[in-house]
Parts: sequence; C-alpha cells; structure tokens
Amino acid sequence: MKPLINSFLNILKPEQVLIGDGLSSRYHHIWAMDEPLNAQAMLLPETTHQISEIMKICNETETPVIVFGGLTNLVGSTETSGNEIVISMERMNAIETPDILSRTITVGAGAILENVQQAVSEIGLLFPLNYGAKGSAQIGGAISTNAGGLQVIRYGMTRNLVLGLEVVLADGTILSSLKKIIKDNSAYDLKHLFIGSEGTLGIVTKAVLKLVESPKSRVSAFVGINDFNKVVSFMRHVDQGLAGTLSSYELIWKDTFITLTQDQSVERSPLPYDYNYYVLLEGLGSDLEQDKMRLEHLLEEALHQEIIEDAVFATTDKDLNWFWHIRENVDALVTVCDYDQHFDISLPINAIGDTISEITSKLSKIKGVTHIFPFGHVGDGNIHYIIGKENNSDELRKAINAVVYEPLLDLGGSVSAEHGIGLHKKEYLSLCRTQEEIFTMKQLKKTLDPKNILNRGKVLDID
Repeated sequence: MKPLINSFLNILKPEQVLIGDGLSSRYHHIWAMDEPLNAQAMLLPETTHQISEIMKICNETETPVIVFGGLTNLVGSTETSGNEIVISMERMNAIETPDILSRTITVGAGAILENVQQAVSEIGLLFPLNYGAKGSAQIGGAISTNAGGLQVIRYGMTRNLVLGLEVVLADGTILSSLKKIIKDNSAYDLKHLFIGSEGTLGIVTKAVLKLVESPKSRVSAFVGINDFNKVVSFMRHVDQGLAGTLSSYELIWKDTFITLTQDQSVERSPLPYDYNYYVLLEGLGSDLEQDKMRLEHLLEEALHQEIIEDAVFATTDKDLNWFWHIRENVDALVTVCDYDQHFDISLPINAIGDTISEITSKLSKIKGVTHIFPFGHVGDGNIHYIIGKENNSDELRKAINAVVYEPLLDLGGSVSAEHGIGLHKKEYLSLCRTQEEIFTMKQLKKTLDPKNILNRGKVLDID
C-alpha cells in the first residue's frame, strides 16, 4: 500500500478510505454513474479536524485534492484525472437545532439542501435558497458556487444567506467564524473569499445560514405574452402590485414551453401554444385570500391594458405543483436531445429579448444543432440554454460556445450566472472579467494555496 494511503489510515478508519475496487461504485457526477471514479483514493471524513489533517498531508506531498458534494455541477468542477485525492463531504451532514431568536441554522457542508429546508419548515422558518437539484445538492456545493435558483429576486444568491463559515485552507489551517450576527464590519469579511470560489481557495466544512419567516401564503400564475418588452413591463406591474412579495418570475420561450408541457409527466398544458413567451410568477405573502385577490386584480389589469395575452391562476395546491413541475422538469428537455450542452449566462434585463433572439437564430444555422431551449430567471437577468446536438465533437461544442458567449463582452454580461466556471468555461472567463481582475484572482490563489493543490486546473490556470 502506498505511504500516502497509510498516512490517511493513521487519521481515518479503514471504511473512510476508499481505494481500488472500493472506487468502482463511485463517480464524479450524477450524470456519469456508469463511469467509475478515477482517483488515487476517496476519503470520507467526519470532522473538520480530520479534513485539516488530510490537507496537511496533501499540502506536504503536493497531492492535488478535489472536494465532492452532491455532484450536480454543470461545468466539470468535479472531473478527475486519476492523481487526485477526492474528499467527499457526505458524512459532514449534521444539521443543528435552528436558533429561532437569531433566525439561523448551523449545518455541515454535506447537508442536503432539501433536508435543511425541511428542518426549518417544522418551526415556521424558511431557508429560501431553492433550485431543481435541492434533493441531492449539498450546502457546501451551493456555497462554493454561490448558487442562485428560483427566488433570487426576493432573497438574493447564496452569498446573501450565509452569515458564518468554517473553512480549511490548503495547508490545513482552520478558519472558523461561525457567527450568527448580521452586522460585522471588523476588517475583512473573509467568508466572501470562499463563497463562489468553487473549492479553489479552501474547503467549506460548516456554515451558519440565515433564515426568514416562512410565508403564510403562496400564489402563482402562468401568463402568455407575445412581446419581450411587455415581459419586462409585466414584471414591474406585478412587482409593484404585490408590494415586495414577488419571489419568482420565470420566463420560458415558446419551443421550450411546448417540449416541457408535452412530456409524459405533465397532464396537460396550462395555456395554449399561441404565445412567444410564457411567464411563471409566484408571490409569497402573509394573507392567502388577500394575496389571491391582489394577484387576480393585477392579472385582470394587465389583460385589460394588453400587457399580457392570457393568464391562468393557480387555485389549489395541485395547480401550484403542476405549474412548478413544468418549470423544474428540465430532464424533459435533455431527454429529447441525443447530446446536450448547457449554458447559464447573465444579461442586462433590457438586452435579453433581442440578444436571445439573435443567439437562437445563429444557433439554428449551425450544422449539428437539433434543439434550442432557452428559459430562465428573467427577474435577475439569468438565462439558461439547453442545446441539443447530433454529436459531442469539440468542433461543434466550440462553435456553439462562440455563438452564445460572443455578445457578452460588449453587453457587460457573464458566462456564468450561477453554475460557476469550473473546467468547461475557463477559457471564456476573460469575456466577463478584466485582465486586472484575473491577475488579482491568481495572486489570491497563490497566497492561499501556493502549491496549487485545491481543485487544480479549475477556474484559473496557475503558472
């Protein structure tokens, strides 16, 4: 047995160190379960101290390390080359008792997002980070990518929901600042270095999360619109009318909507296929009857003013679940594609309509592109694309990337709204970050991880 593995066995129990055949049932992504993990070993630590000792060994031996969470990332952040040590956070999944007075909860990085939501809902509180992969995504992964999701326009990104962090640096140093306070201007707020850094600067082991009061009501509607300018006008109309309770404003383009609603898991479409755009909106409030009346009135006003063409209101919990299943059923888009390519770009809201039309037109002319599915969180300027294609060649992948990413530099957009940079978007980082910004990022990486062992080759290329 290798001396390196023996060193880990001095820290961990044998069942916490997986090598050889023990890796055969492990994988680097939930969509690659048929590909056995290619790594020196996978370690399953249970405490921050164990991770600290592991990192001391890896730093001393200059052994590269990749941290695994729920493996739902979409940018190659957990791809391995065979020489890495993989640290899985699955056993670091403790969820402590929520602090009702401070409205916080302290959780391990391996805690599943949906489990955290359920733990606080039982006492009338809400952890508002919410996205499709919540049943498998882990809190540490959400923090490392600064995940967004479906309620950003009201509650913000993950960064806005983290009050404190415990982090292990590349050399094993433990930075522990698990404070439950909102205001703390005592010099540098170090947690923000690690939120969104994709595991390249340190390993998040524990977090203090901000909670909010659970809403007493939930109202939702699907709306058909033909003009993108009216999509934006209607968003302002309902945001003002709902008086700060608008929590989601999701936009689905026509072809995407048709495919989503024709999936066998969907009983029927809530609206006819007569419109260019379909908006799913939701408000979270405190008085169900009043909130229903308010939204119904806003829809009637918008119809009368010809801002929208059609609308259907969710009158029951069954309707709510039906509407949101349509939006979250992204697998229906992937299923119809032989091969697929995913994007999550950010655009100024006023540029979305023309830019997506132009991108879609150019994509349709690329030989090998079979499907084009745009949709997204238009309230925060985040548009997703799923592109179906005939093959997985580098040539086709780069041709598609060029079309989607080309407008972003001039528009002041971003190649990543919420998924991160990872491996797949690294060469396009300069489209949304200046040379000076990238240089400063590299200096920061060299300071915190001088031997470049944490998620080596991801996000940045370090000389």
